[in-house]
Amino acid sequence: MQRRRNESEQKNIKFTGSEITLAAKLLDKLSSSLEIVYYCMEHGEKSAVVVILMSAKEIDLQEVLTKEKRETDILIEIDHDESMFALICQDTHIDGGYHFAERLLENTKEAKGNQIYCSAIEVRTTRDDIRYIILNLTEMYVKSKREAISGKILFKTLN
Repeated sequence: MQRRRNESEQKNIKFTGSEITLAAKLLDKLSSSLEIVYYCMEHGEKSAVVVILMSAKEIDLQEVLTKEKRETDILIEIDHDESMFALICQDTHIDGGYHFAERLLENTKEAKGNQIYCSAIEVRTTRDDIRYIILNLTEMYVKSKREAISGKILFKTLN
């Protein structure tokens, strides 16, 4: 059977169908929590937030993340079958967020996890739309999977 022409020439398509489904899941599962965090940022001391998206195979990733997270961090299961979780780390800046993500990676590797993908984004202000943050995070995560950047962190800061 011959493929349709646009199926083989997807250079102008940013996300595949399954990646759009992932982005929709992330929008659904993270938006409300980020709205509340934005409220806290606007009505308290403004401080940065780091959002980490992570998945791993052959391990109970939720157990690793639960042991490592702080009381103020928000752990959200994104996809049970893919063992994918997001952590919203309040009052966390780029250095602390990156070191925390490194520790998560090391602990996941020590627990014999594999196919570990991790992307993180630092948000310094509430100027950026929450959808923009989540879609940026999705794009970084998709890039790590497409390019098989397993066991490393893709990190970005939004000003």
